[in-house]
Amino acid sequence: MQNDIIFSARNISKFFGHGKKRVCAVNEVSFDIADGEIVSIVGGSGCGKSVLAKIMLGLYSPEQGSFLYKGKNITDTRDHWNEVQSVFQDPFGCFNQFFSIRTQLKDAFGILKNKPSKQEIDRRVDEALLAVNVKPADIEGKYPFELSGGQMQRMLLARIFALKPKVLIADEPTSMVDACVRANILDYLMKLKDELRMTIIFVTHDIGLAYYVSDRIFIMHEAKIVEAGPPETVTQNPQSQHTIRLLEDIPDINREWIKK
Repeated sequence: MQNDIIFSARNISKFFGHGKKRVCAVNEVSFDIADGEIVSIVGGSGCGKSVLAKIMLGLYSPEQGSFLYKGKNITDTRDHWNEVQSVFQDPFGCFNQFFSIRTQLKDAFGILKNKPSKQEIDRRVDEALLAVNVKPADIEGKYPFELSGGQMQRMLLARIFALKPKVLIADEPTSMVDACVRANILDYLMKLKDELRMTIIFVTHDIGLAYYVSDRIFIMHEAKIVEAGPPETVTQNPQSQHTIRLLEDIPDINREWIKK
């Protein structure tokens, strides 16, 4: 792992609403994430993990504290998105229903400063589709509303594979695919990470997934990171009651799976 710091947060907070309805979604959170690291942010619904991911993506700015990408403030989201891309849980919200899938996969290259040639774009789109087990001919002329949720999740992943960003923020990226496809996608992400030294941030409720793919795990609860560390430490010697509850929520947990 490299020592270069990709993300650095110091006491960042994010609020929504006003007056009595004001809610703290991220509460004085601090961390560093290194170049090439795989970090999973684990927690239940409403804990603040997706809001924290959107701060990393540049969609939200913290109202308190300091948040830096490669040592600098995020001032231009377009430049930021040249290197930092995302996969969200709802793929339909990330595609325009009035344009074909292939057109949108090709148009995604427009965000890059150095846009490849048309031939190179076509090649990379085909390669990305095959990477998520989709034959290019199978989606030719297809629109988002013609595909299932699982197929659309793979289209979203295909866009990431085609663009090959430096950082991937993946919010429940395998939630709408079956176990076999899920394993293939995770395997490809790991290979892509090794090839490009990609930094990956997984946002998930699944501490089992986090254990198998992560260099470190952040446990979030009620807008705070309540525990952080290597997977073995967090799962075998949990310090937070919330971490213990997440482990207990795994069906038939007996801790032997951790040791294998």
